[in-house]
Amino acid sequence: MIDNPLSKRLESFRVLLGSGSPRRQELLRDIGVSFEQVQNKVEENYPQHLKAGDISDYLARLKSTNLRQNLRKNEILITADTVVWHKGVSLAKPADAAEASEMLRQLSYGWHEVITSVCFTTPEKQKIINCTTEVLFRKLDEEEIQYYTTTFKPFDKAGAYGIQEWLGNIAIEEIRGSYSNVVGLPTHLVYKTLMDMVS
Repeated sequence: MIDNPLSKRLESFRVLLGSGSPRRQELLRDIGVSFEQVQNKVEENYPQHLKAGDISDYLARLKSTNLRQNLRKNEILITADTVVWHKGVSLAKPADAAEASEMLRQLSYGWHEVITSVCFTTPEKQKIINCTTEVLFRKLDEEEIQYYTTTFKPFDKAGAYGIQEWLGNIAIEEIRGSYSNVVGLPTHLVYKTLMDMVS
């Protein structure tokens, strides 16, 4: 049996994931990364002058701050953040169903960008990558919006939707770029970055 190339290279490393997202955990496993999930409570505040990918870069790095000081040799910490960018505004995680519904009305019948930044931290260095995917929604009617926000309660998701859920299946007409990036992790870039770091 031939080993996964990345899994083999990571045998002498300990990978830590500073994220509670089950989607990011699943995507990491899918590319062959064994990891330990670490608790990481961070207030996701950023300077208001930042835009688009600068926001997710900042927050991905911020999420590493509390954990970085405890890293040991041959440990790699991965933190990430996803931003939904629409008409010059970042649509963060909605506070409630009303806010989620309003976000989906804004996204309806047009393009938006989903940007995920990933920060790789070791005791010696730090590297940040990001990826942008363009997503086109068809026009959503009010019944669809209310059904989705009530049934799926997407309050832990930037932009108030998960592409892997019902809404993604019925509303998205076109995607330009990485699908996994919209789910929460640009796996092709994560794979390449880790391969380069441990080669």
